[in-house]
Amino acid sequence: MLAQYLPILIFLAVSTVIGIALVAIGALLGPNRPSADKLSPYECGFEAFEDSRMKFDVRFYLVAILFIIFDLEITFFLPWAAALDSLGMMGFVAMFVFVVELVIGYIVVWKRGALEWE
Repeated sequence: MLAQYLPILIFLAVSTVIGIALVAIGALLGPNRPSADKLSPYECGFEAFEDSRMKFDVRFYLVAILFIIFDLEITFFLPWAAALDSLGMMGFVAMFVFVVELVIGYIVVWKRGALEWE
């Protein structure tokens, strides 16, 4: 039983060694010329305007989380479409219920104004 996991363990060991070797080679052979500009903190290419502990508008994160949620749920369509012939009508009904739940969630988020940026 343990012999079945041997190729996986070898793969993990080799990939770990290669990853560590690439990082070490880059650190040893890469240029290292720090300057005041390179070591200064910046935000999006600009100098920091205010204290980093200031209050930040949460709407940006809300829109980002909503995008990720709806984007990841859409990934369920590809395997469903590939296996639709074998799933039959029951698979179609299950995906229809899933899509209805997505649409209801989108409408609720829209009505609450979470997609408004102003």
